[in-house]
This record gives sequence, structure tokens and C-alpha cells, in this order.
Amino acid sequence: MTLEEKVAQLGSRWAGNDMADTEVPPDEAMNVAPMEDVFSAGGSSSLEDASRDGLGHLTRVWGSYPLSVEQGIAEVIRQHEVVLKNSRLGIPALVHEECLTGFTTYGATVYPASIAWGATFDPSLVERMAAAIGRDMAAVGVHQGLSPVLDVVRDYRWGRVEETIGEDPYLVGILGSAYVRGLQSAGVIATLKHFAGYSASRAGRNHGPVSMGKRELLDIILPTFETAIATAAAGSVMSAYADLDGLPASADPWLFTDVLRDEWGFDGTVVSDYWAVPFLASMHRVAADNADAGALALTAGTDVELPDTIGFAGLVDNVKSGEVSEELVDRAARRLLLQKIELGLLDEDWTPEGSVRTDVELDSADNRSIATELAEKSVVLLDAGTALPLNNLGKIAVVGPTAHDPRTLMGCYAFPNHVLPRYPERGLGIDIATPLDALRNELAGVEVSYAKGCDVMGDDRSGFDEAVATAQDCDAVVAFVGDLSGLFGHGTSGEGCDAEDLRLPGVQGQLLDALLGTGKPVVLVVVSGRPYALGEFADRIAGLVQAFIPGQQGAAAIAGVLSGRIVPSGKLPVQIPRHVGGQPGTYLQPALGSVESAGISGLEVRPLYPFGYGASYTTFTIADLRLSAPEIGSNGEFTATVRVQNTGDRPGDEVVQLYLRDVVARVARPLKLLTGFARVSLEPGQAVDVTFHVHADRTAYTGPDLRRIVEPGEFEVMMGTSSQDLPCRDSVRITGDVRVVGHDRVLTTPVTIAEDPGGG
Repeated sequence: MTLEEKVAQLGSRWAGNDMADTEVPPDEAMNVAPMEDVFSAGGSSSLEDASRDGLGHLTRVWGSYPLSVEQGIAEVIRQHEVVLKNSRLGIPALVHEECLTGFTTYGATVYPASIAWGATFDPSLVERMAAAIGRDMAAVGVHQGLSPVLDVVRDYRWGRVEETIGEDPYLVGILGSAYVRGLQSAGVIATLKHFAGYSASRAGRNHGPVSMGKRELLDIILPTFETAIATAAAGSVMSAYADLDGLPASADPWLFTDVLRDEWGFDGTVVSDYWAVPFLASMHRVAADNADAGALALTAGTDVELPDTIGFAGLVDNVKSGEVSEELVDRAARRLLLQKIELGLLDEDWTPEGSVRTDVELDSADNRSIATELAEKSVVLLDAGTALPLNNLGKIAVVGPTAHDPRTLMGCYAFPNHVLPRYPERGLGIDIATPLDALRNELAGVEVSYAKGCDVMGDDRSGFDEAVATAQDCDAVVAFVGDLSGLFGHGTSGEGCDAEDLRLPGVQGQLLDALLGTGKPVVLVVVSGRPYALGEFADRIAGLVQAFIPGQQGAAAIAGVLSGRIVPSGKLPVQIPRHVGGQPGTYLQPALGSVESAGISGLEVRPLYPFGYGASYTTFTIADLRLSAPEIGSNGEFTATVRVQNTGDRPGDEVVQLYLRDVVARVARPLKLLTGFARVSLEPGQAVDVTFHVHADRTAYTGPDLRRIVEPGEFEVMMGTSSQDLPCRDSVRITGDVRVVGHDRVLTTPVTIAEDPGGG
């Protein structure tokens, strides 16, 4: 290959971003990705020009414009043929797409958002979902998916909380790895993002600088990515936009070479987040121009620039001038070409037409069945109060801005919210019921009236009077509040939709106050992408349900929980704050600054509901903790077993959670860390033994010298149903010498379940 041909493999072209819709006036078309406006050069060449020497990636052929399956297949074939005919070697380009809430294309199933996956605590279900997404993508010629997001929530105000799996690194790592296994089982490369630290920006602002020491990075942020690489063999990693202590991630060889490659042994590809390479010049100002930015990113370890070749366009000149070693180009090209070989793109019989199927159904009954199960398992009952489940009612009022807007059920990377706002006449592309529709269907014989009350955003209170009148004329009120996901200020949740504080958006809190003033029992349902502070309402509502963006099938799941048809089993992957300034919100706090330091600050630090919490319509007991040994060596293992029993009169699921506390450590550590979890389904009266196999490596942390160590000492073992409800406690001691551990350490806690222990 010539130098030009090798460099061409490191680039991409987003031809779909140039598509226009003549029905939409230019001043009304919402830009899917306004970040491209921050630089003035690059990305404007035709696909023909961009592929003269070949091309690495075709960007979002399916995800940029509302295309039917037939149109999408034709466009994939067209773009492939351009690349093949224009280049000497005829190497096909790899096609990538977004797939965070399902395949981001017109007419595809919209699954619950990632934060809802976290609420299920069910890795096997997440893996099934990802496999279904991967099968659909592979069938229409997609090779790589830009998911999952493995950022750990550090500030609930960040707009992209909905895209994360939660605030605990173990939960995020286990469910994220399950997604990777599912997607890659279908032959689609999974892309871990965003590497690394993006979610910890100051004040939760998108693209904000990250002020974080390496210890927090090593112990909280990086383990999710490490787990997905070590246990699921993730094929790709995407760089983060943010800078860490002033050093942009895309220009950091410590992250992308020393850690990712040398320590973890990652052998896949590193792709840039969209325009992250030219950002080094235009936004971070650590490069003189786009060509300089490309040299920095390549040297640090970026292999492919997305979504268009801009910074890497200068690599040929940089190599010829001696500023960049050709070996770096070879390194990156080899990594991408190996993936193309593994995908079969370089097989002699590969053709664009043979890479796609025309009989695929992107919103199949099987897809919707998985989406239904995910939605049902993700809805979190916070308080049944006096009104749930709804029964013996003649008339209810459904009020609120998320009650009858289907877009509020979907995340910012769902096609109807991500792209279709540019094309309002195209509809949603899928059939989706609203909670109002679902409740009318669910509550046979009950008269259901409706008033919107207000919008999700804005300060218009003109609908309050109608809402109050509707409430006063009913036996009970179900108030639906929360978020509308969008992009860059076109919503209250999603990329670029950061919050000033944690009060309900717009005038929704005032609407809720007005409804509570009627004296009618009010059940509050929060449909949102982040947790909101609900402390001011907690003592006045008659029931409380949290639904984290539950997707296309979410309305029926919410209605089923409200009616009692579904026994709720979701658990909080983030805490519910008590007050609107409830930061830091994560439960991962050391003693100083936690609930144990009450009185030191005048601010209340206790959450309204803790991480891992979720109520049910049945009851469970967790008791009889048994440890296999009182002490183990620093390379040993112990088991922790509890008896779990359904003591209620309905079948249900409980999530058993294991936390460890390092009693004395060399650095300040969180009071407790989730170390294992297991979702169990039990019939009334049924009991099982749940056993966690805990290796000493699971106690490892980063010491004062930044080496990860297993340290002798006492560890408290706590088991229960949330980070605060931990009735089973004992301790184990690790003996021996301090042991330094690396990437080969044990990263997971296996679980076994005895279905009928002791005849129970």
C-alpha cells in the first residue's frame, strides 16, 4: 500500500449528513450535530473525492435521514460502490451506526435508554437486547455500533446521564459487558465510550473540563472499560471530548497507549468521537491547526478519525516532512485492516449486494417483546403509598406533560428524537402508545380524563386551571412529569441538555403543587433521563414511581405497575436526591462528607431514596448470612451466602446486593462499594440460597503510589436490597503481604443460586 492508501484507511466520510429534505425550510431544520460548526475546514469533500485512495469508515448511512429499508439498502450499496470504484485496491469501507437505544434508524425498535438497563440489574436481558440490535444491524450491512456508554455518573445535572448505566462502576461494567457480548455475537463490533472521564465534567456541563486525580480515574472511571475488554473482548474504544486536568483525552498517550494497549492488551481499534480530532485545535487549543491535531491524535493512539477525515487529512504531508513516523500510520492501518479481514470485507467473494438482506424487519415482534421485558423490569416503585396499585376507582385524572407525548418515552439517541425533529412531517416511524393510551387500555371500567397542564419546558402556566379542574372532578390523580430528551438544548435530557439544578424542569413542580392543593390523592410518575429532587413532595403524594426513559413499550409497563398487573422489580441505578442542589449525588462517598458526617455541613446529604432501592407489591426477607471462612489470604477467595425468601402472596423478583467496606485503608475510600448482585425470581413462599464467590482481588484499590493493591485487613461484608438496606453483616479478614495486582486480576463476582436449599 502507498502512504496515501494507508492514511485513507484511517479516515471516514459522513455522506448522509449532506442529505437535504426540501420539505423542511433550512431555518427550521435542527442540526443533528452542531459541533461541526466549531471549525471551518474539512469534511466538505464528496464521497468520490474522499475515497480516491480508499476509505476506512462510512458514517451513519442509515442514521442520518429517514430512509425505508429498501432505500437504506440501496444507499449502502451505492456508497460501497463509490468507494470500490474510486480506489486502486478496492478495499470496502466499514459501516458504523449509533445503537444506544436500538439501531438508530427510521422504523427500528426503540428500546429503553441505558439508565433503564441499569434499573433492571439484569445482564442476561441486556445481552439479549444487544444481540437483537446486532442482528438487525448486521442484516442491513452495518459492521460497527457506537455503543455502549460506560461512563459512570458523577453529577446528575449532566445531560447525558440517560445514556449511562448508572453511578456504580461494577453495575456499569457488568451490564456494559453484557451489551458488548450481545452485539458482538451478531458480528457487529461494539464501541466503548467515552474514554475517559467525560461524565465527571465540572458542574455537569457537556464538554466541560474534568478535574480528577488519577486515583479516582483508576478506581471509578476506568474499571468499566477494563471489564468490558477483559470479559467481553470489546472490539473498539471511542475517545472522549473532555480534557483531564488540562490534557485532552484524544491527545493523551498514557490513556490510549500505556493503559489501554500496554497494560490491558487491547488489540482493537480506537475511533475518535465525532470531530474530537479537530477539537484539539479549535476548542482545546493544544494544536496549531487541524493537521497538527491529527498528528497529536495519531501519536496518542487514535486509529480512525470520525465522522469525516479532517485532522488526519494532513498525515501524508506530516509523514513526508518527517514530523510523524510512518510506523504510526502503519500501526493504525494494520489495526483497522485486521478488523476488516475478521469481518470478511477482504474476502474475494465479498460484494456490497451480498452484505445486506432485504427481508429484515427492524421493528419485529421479537424486538418488541424484549423491549417490553426490559421496560417492565426497569420501572422502579419508590413508594406504593396509599394509592398503589390503583383499584376501586371510578374516575381518575391523568395530568402532566409526559402523559401523552410519545417522545418523552424515548432517549436522545432514539431516531424519533435524534433525527426526526428535522423532519416533522415524517412522523415517528414506529407505533408507540403513550401512558394515557396505556392507562385507558389497562384500567377497564375506569373513566380516565386528561389534561396536559404544562409543557416539559418553558414557563407557560395557562393549562394549570384546566388541570386542577380535571383533578377535582376525579377520585385520584396520576401526575406524569419528567423529561423530553433532545440534543443541544432542544430538550431537558440528553447530549448537550444539562440542568442548572435538580428541580423538575420548567413549571412542572408548580403544576404538581397545584394538583396536591386539590386534596385529591396524587400518584406521581417521573419519566426521566436523570433523577430529580423530590423531597418537597415526598410527604404529600399518595404513591411514587420512577420510570427511566422506558422506550417504545414503556407506556404499557408503567400502566401495568400502576394497575398492579406487574409486580415492580426495578432498582435505582442512581440515587433520588432530597434537595435540588443534591450534589454530589453518588453513594460512593468516604466517611467525611457522607451521612456519617452529619452536622459538619448545613446541607442535608442523605438521598431521598438510595442507590439500589426499589419497592414491590410482594415482600422479601434476606437473612442467614454465612461466610465460608473468617479470613483468607491476599490471593484467596471466600463465599458469602444468604437465604432469600418471598414472604408475600405474589410472584416477584428481588435483587440481592453485596457490598464491601474496607475498614482501614491507606487512602480515603467509599464507605461501601457494590461488589456483586443477583436478580432472583421467586414464587410466594419460595426460598433460595444466593452465594457470591468473592476473590480477594475484588478488594483491590489504588494506593498512595498509584499502584493497585490488595491490602491485608478487615473488610465488612454487607448484604441486602439497597445500599442502605443491608440487614446481613459480617466481616472477613485478608491476611498476608500486600499484593500488587494488574489487568489479570479477578474483575467479577460470580453468583450461584440453590433453588431449594434445605427443603425451604
